Amino acid sequence: MMLLISGRNGVGFMYNENLRVHSKVVTEATKNALKRRGVSLEDIAKIVYEMQVPYNDGLTMDHCVESVESVLKKREMQHAILVGVELDELAEKNLLSEPLQQIVTADEGLFGVDETIALGAVFTYGSIAVTTFGHLDKNKIGIINELDTEPGIGKINTFLDDLVASVAACAASRLAHRTRDLEEAGETFNELPPEETAPENNIEGAK
Repeated sequence: MMLLISGRNGVGFMYNENLRVHSKVVTEATKNALKRRGVSLEDIAKIVYEMQVPYNDGLTMDHCVESVESVLKKREMQHAILVGVELDELAEKNLLSEPLQQIVTADEGLFGVDETIALGAVFTYGSIAVTTFGHLDKNKIGIINELDTEPGIGKINTFLDDLVASVAACAASRLAHRTRDLEEAGETFNELPPEETAPENNIEGAK
């Protein structure tokens, strides 16, 4: 965090390392935010499985859950989820200023900020993740559709449905990249333990 300081030479900034939030705390907060909103890792993994199983012999739900968990360790994704969920919850409590309150509540089609935040996190996994996100945003598979159409007075998921699509798109893209690695090695997911789904696991210094 940057702190504003003043002295003889004027105003400047100083980085305070003691104010940093540990990555484990942010990861746990991200998972808790999803859980609090009724979204489990398995819910997202089901979307990933549905999209990837036709192209991957031996792919299991365990592979998909592992991929979702890895995506949720990325800071870009964590920050997007924490911001988006917070805005949804503030909107449910009518704590946003007008006209933003009404815009978020109505999930207006021309708003677009919800998709922008989710899409920003998707870029971490390249163009295939971007196109996959577009597919999920349009077709709203599984839990994404449930969130988008969830009944109930005061229930707002304007940001959450796009964020879940973002996580699923990234997790599916990770598996697609891993598929290419396996094909080049003459292997399939049948030979791959779920904990080794990520290509980066075999990079020296990554652990």
